[in-house]
Amino acid sequence: MVKYIGTRELQSFVANRSVEGVIDALTGYIKADYLRWQQFDKTARTASHSTLGVIELMPISDGKLYSFKYVNGHPKNTSHGLLTVTAFGVLADVDSGYPRLLSELTLTTALRTAATSVLAAKHMARRNSRVMALIGNGAQSEFQAIAFHCLLGIEELRVFDVDPAATDKLCRNLGAYPDLRIVRAGSAAEAVRGADIVTTVTADKRNAVIVTPDMIEAGMHLNAVGGDCPGKTELHRDVLSKARVIVEFEPQSRIEGELQQMPADFAVTELWLVLSGAAAGRGSDTEVTVFDSVGFALEDFSALRYLDEQVGDDDAQSIDLVPELADPKNLYGVALGGKPVVLDVLQKAALLHA
Repeated sequence: MVKYIGTRELQSFVANRSVEGVIDALTGYIKADYLRWQQFDKTARTASHSTLGVIELMPISDGKLYSFKYVNGHPKNTSHGLLTVTAFGVLADVDSGYPRLLSELTLTTALRTAATSVLAAKHMARRNSRVMALIGNGAQSEFQAIAFHCLLGIEELRVFDVDPAATDKLCRNLGAYPDLRIVRAGSAAEAVRGADIVTTVTADKRNAVIVTPDMIEAGMHLNAVGGDCPGKTELHRDVLSKARVIVEFEPQSRIEGELQQMPADFAVTELWLVLSGAAAGRGSDTEVTVFDSVGFALEDFSALRYLDEQVGDDDAQSIDLVPELADPKNLYGVALGGKPVVLDVLQKAALLHA
């Protein structure tokens, strides 16, 4: 039997720990895995693009555990009552190849994205940053706002979206955090003005120019989350050219991130170097920094590892994704309707090492 965490199980888990509590815990798991960067077999994700969106597979392994995430991105889905992004993932044992966890990752992706954003900002934003602009108020926005408010000390949030209904939704949901002052801006430029941190998390699959050089002020940190596939960006290229740019996995970011606008020799630094102290996330209080975040498989590996360790068997389901047989060579017997034999722990160990 394989452990399964569905949407209902994850809802219950998050409700018992709070959104900010889960994000905080995820930052620890993600940082721990980034500090093991050299142990991972890494590759850029495999993407299948269509005119309406993209479907991607994101694999990674540390030699003991293997994971992959299936994720889509279809910005026009919301007009049909569907989510822009859905995802699920698998965590497996490398020695046997057997899956140990199958989990929803739609909600989890939003949580781990916010965790990665705030983890990077702790090393890249100026100390005592208190004001954040949040441009794009869709499905990811609350998680970003909560992470930066609860874990980094953001006190004022300046919000803007081309869809006023999205901002209405965001403001309602954040009403549970009365210490966070929310200011509705009339434009992206108005939201950015005077901000310490600028988070862009828009959904349109196009080369957008949401933040331009004239909006940038000395010392700003830009958390660029929305640009995550070829042909989808949010920042003017000249914003990058005058900033310190940190990425997750350079080969992937050059294809999918804001970095796709820049020449191949444009210098960037990978996040693991910053987290390990081998490279600086910020050189001075006046330097502009950009976290060009596209989402990397290691973060999903960390999230799946976290769920596997922290969601108890009593709080998850079990599914017969893989048959368990007394004779592993007699798969045909299962095809004919034979009942799988439930093996005990000692029998499984004996078969594994036979």
